[in-house]
Amino acid sequence: MPTLVYDPDEIRRTYQWRWWQVWGRTWQILLALGGFWLGLQWDRWRHHSEINVAKRSQQLRQILTELGPTFIKVGQALSTRPDLVRKDFLEELTKLQDQLPGFPTEVAQAKIERELGRPLQAIFAEMSAEPVAAASLGQVYKARLRSNGAWVAVKVQRPGLVDKLSLDLYVIRWWAGWLAPWLPLNLGNSLTHIVDEFGTKLFEEIDYLHEGENCERFAAYFHGDPDVCVPRIYWDYSTKEVLTLEWIDGIKLTDTERIREAGLDIQKLIRIGVVSALKQLLEYGFFHADPHPGNLFALRDGRLAYIDFGMMDQLSESNKEGLIDALVHLVDRDYHQLVNDFIRLGFLLPDVDVEPLIPALEVVLADVLTQEVRSFNFKTATDQFSDLMYKYPFQIPANFGLIIRSLVTLEGVALSLYPAFQIVAVAYPYVAKRLLVDESPRIRQRLLQVIIKDGKIRWNRLENLLRIAQLEGDLDVLPTAQMALTYLLSPESLKVRRQLILAQTADDQLHLEGLGKVWQVISAQLQPQRLWERVLKNLPPVALPHF
Repeated sequence: MPTLVYDPDEIRRTYQWRWWQVWGRTWQILLALGGFWLGLQWDRWRHHSEINVAKRSQQLRQILTELGPTFIKVGQALSTRPDLVRKDFLEELTKLQDQLPGFPTEVAQAKIERELGRPLQAIFAEMSAEPVAAASLGQVYKARLRSNGAWVAVKVQRPGLVDKLSLDLYVIRWWAGWLAPWLPLNLGNSLTHIVDEFGTKLFEEIDYLHEGENCERFAAYFHGDPDVCVPRIYWDYSTKEVLTLEWIDGIKLTDTERIREAGLDIQKLIRIGVVSALKQLLEYGFFHADPHPGNLFALRDGRLAYIDFGMMDQLSESNKEGLIDALVHLVDRDYHQLVNDFIRLGFLLPDVDVEPLIPALEVVLADVLTQEVRSFNFKTATDQFSDLMYKYPFQIPANFGLIIRSLVTLEGVALSLYPAFQIVAVAYPYVAKRLLVDESPRIRQRLLQVIIKDGKIRWNRLENLLRIAQLEGDLDVLPTAQMALTYLLSPESLKVRRQLILAQTADDQLHLEGLGKVWQVISAQLQPQRLWERVLKNLPPVALPHF
């Protein structure tokens, strides 16, 4: 039988001769989803769609629940997308996050005792008689440890989970392979890979020891962060199928009324969520791939708590750099280099003919870039990009499917809490600030690519970056000022130094005017004399340049 590591070949060997199970499950899925679709068409034909919307939304939730963990996961993803799913259905699908039917407590207690090798009374001073939450893969009890009196959450895995997931993934993968030739080339080529990625993450989720390790690693990255809370893992009471962690006494992000009653700022909570997501992607490379409302809690002290670490993923250093390169080239409207970024990141095959793609990118992305930051969201970008995905051989690389899911899920959570929210209004200042203050050589190089072209400093670009970065708050421009002085004193900046000193042509006068504007932005926020003292004090030794 399949192990806790997803292996499609092993699953295929297990089920390829069990045709009665495969066809029985396939028929069950088609009958359930097909019946729902026919019901929608019947309502539409009779013009009863609005009348029956409550009935149909409940029906869909019940169908996904009955189909089991795999389809519950699909429903959870849809429940975070108010821009894709109408409000009536959204409210029902949200119940899939933690309002699922549980399995008998007697079965759960027997599993805890079997896994931990001790009677419940020897471990817990008290324990809730019923689960406080039931999710797709397990259910949670509130308990108090006998050893130290700490309140904990005890997560217990549903019985028979491996077999259920394996059969569903085999059926879905079989249908993906059968449908691939009938789909657009880019989607058909990547469909099986998407199923395999989904399967890999599902099997990682049902290994609770792996989840505990994810939690501790996540906590290490956010250690000392005043805005993010991560629970402690109690390893003495944890196994592959039972996980014991610190009890988080918070408010679900979907409960806006209780959040307001607690005097918490919803927009600030959203901002914390967005910034923490950006840190995960662009700084740590280790990100939470399933930030739905059931996994996020608002604490009464204003912090945001993450409580589920089953679906995490790692972004390689090269992919982090590739994302930053793509961002820089997008801002620069350098579409030739942007296409090369897509190839390096795996969105395009190396042998693709890029010449017809470049003007198409220019048309689509120019439209996106001309929108105001506050008018932009991922749905807008997706709509603008969708035609290109079908006309050209784009594909979704393994890691980026989860990244996209993570970002759109987070945006969906934010939109459900605050409909006027625009994720880029928070993300853009964060990225600008990071370009300006990050002292790593690779980020420094990207900043130079943004503000210097053909030996000339594009002062308007630097001015815009400074103004936008100030929206993030607490902008310390010392690292940028030091980098600028180091660059100006280097041999590479001879042409720039001559422009600054001579300033004889009209272009050079514009050069000085740009420098003046940048200085106005800096001096409006800082005390210039103290800034220069700090810059000169911390400037590394350099050779005196010639002009």
